[in-house]
Amino acid sequence: MTASTTRRPAAGRHRKAVAAAAAVVASLMVLSACGDQTDAAIARREAQKSRNVHAPLFKLLPKDVQDKGFLQVGSDITYKPVEFRSNGLVKGIDPDLAAAMSKELGIKLNFNNATFDTLMGGLKSKRYDIAMSAMTDTKERQEGIDSNTGKKIGQGVDFIDYLNVGVSLYTQKGKTNGVDGWETLCGKKIAVQRGTVSHDLAKDKSKACQKNGEEPISIEAFDNDSEAQTRLRTAGVDAVSSDYPVAAYAVKVSGHGKDFQMVGGAPLKAAPYGIAVPKGQEKLRDALKAAVELAIKNRSYAKVLDKWDVKDAAVKEVKLNGGS
Repeated sequence: MTASTTRRPAAGRHRKAVAAAAAVVASLMVLSACGDQTDAAIARREAQKSRNVHAPLFKLLPKDVQDKGFLQVGSDITYKPVEFRSNGLVKGIDPDLAAAMSKELGIKLNFNNATFDTLMGGLKSKRYDIAMSAMTDTKERQEGIDSNTGKKIGQGVDFIDYLNVGVSLYTQKGKTNGVDGWETLCGKKIAVQRGTVSHDLAKDKSKACQKNGEEPISIEAFDNDSEAQTRLRTAGVDAVSSDYPVAAYAVKVSGHGKDFQMVGGAPLKAAPYGIAVPKGQEKLRDALKAAVELAIKNRSYAKVLDKWDVKDAAVKEVKLNGGS
């Protein structure tokens, strides 16, 4: 018989294997201690820190919202003074009102930037819980109707109406090019933000021009209002149409008041801004409505409107789906 020649692992190799295994275990322990470091996880942890179960309206919220402690808000954060970024922070009328509502609800309202014409799709896909973005409450949006095609594209939304505004026109200062209201826009060029009431109104007015045998309005639609303002500032168009608070703010601050002027008198199509909540979310909708009502009652609502010089847009009653 021959002798056994079975090999035994070298001592050095054995020690390296043990050390490597220990390192893996240690790494796992560190990761476990640190927790999930994704943006979403960090947002959840921050929301939990500010969650206040003793807030006046916390118990009105759906259980899943209570548990996570926040709502994702879809918003076009390029619409001064309603919502915009300054030094990395989201500011404006809507964020300030949302902060007042947060105190009553005991949860955070996190603003997420998007172009205005994608917000309804974001609600449908559940990317956002609600939309708060100077969005005019209309029957078409309530019913999920595409304003361009007239076709139903979704279930629609419920609106909590919180401001009452209209649409205004402005031109270069001292260079109106004959524009003095919507009736004088036939054959002229106008810039608007895509998917807004101003965009719809411009298309309607252009059709009226053609019906009366005049040249249509040349409409340039942009992703945000800032781009429309730039187009006017460089004389690429004759006028811009925006919601009254935005138009008034642009006229006041652009070029220290030297760039633009309002034309056409009082705003047209006065209508409510609404917080959009997907259909079927009645408990969330009613909790948000109660938060706006409580903010009005304790005057935090009035303070926000005074701060941004839009107190004339205050609503006397918080209605559901009050738009037409």
